[in-house]
Amino acid sequence: MQKVSSENSNLKKRKTVYNEEEEEALLEKIYGNQDYDSDSDDDLPYGGKVYLARKRRSDPWWCVAVQVLLVILAVALLFYAYYYFEHMHVNMLKGYSYLGYDTAQHELANRYLHGVGVERDHEKAMELFKAAANQGHPHASYNLAVGHFKGFRAGINESEAKRLIEHAAKHDVPEAKLTLNNICANGGCE
Repeated sequence: MQKVSSENSNLKKRKTVYNEEEEEALLEKIYGNQDYDSDSDDDLPYGGKVYLARKRRSDPWWCVAVQVLLVILAVALLFYAYYYFEHMHVNMLKGYSYLGYDTAQHELANRYLHGVGVERDHEKAMELFKAAANQGHPHASYNLAVGHFKGFRAGINESEAKRLIEHAAKHDVPEAKLTLNNICANGGCE
């Protein structure tokens, strides 16, 4: 055992680089006829295997270009959202109303009715109110009926308008309850 450690320390002191055959011969001389697995040793941490850090290759140019483009796009979107909020909001509402969301249709119809963020267009507002009311939106039902009573072309008749107000009142729209109790009860919805 003493012989092995002294030759092992001699091996460490030398600065000579051995090829594989010379290294195997030296290990056989040190350890004798034992099989020596140069890749692992249970007495050493990690089994004697040391994984050296490899230099990471840099990303290809197109990957860097895509990342830079995405950052520029995100900054541009933030700029647009901050300085042109109303325009962005209307465009988002148009997209969602096109997809059929009744709340977006109702909100966009209100914007068209009052001219907020878009040009005032009563016909477009009534179309959107009708689309939302057909899906059961209570506020849109009320607004469509009131639009009909005010003379806008809503594409409904008086009995339908009264049914829409009743639907809105049933879903706790306060204006519809007032209209139903005060106006329709006195025959104003016919």
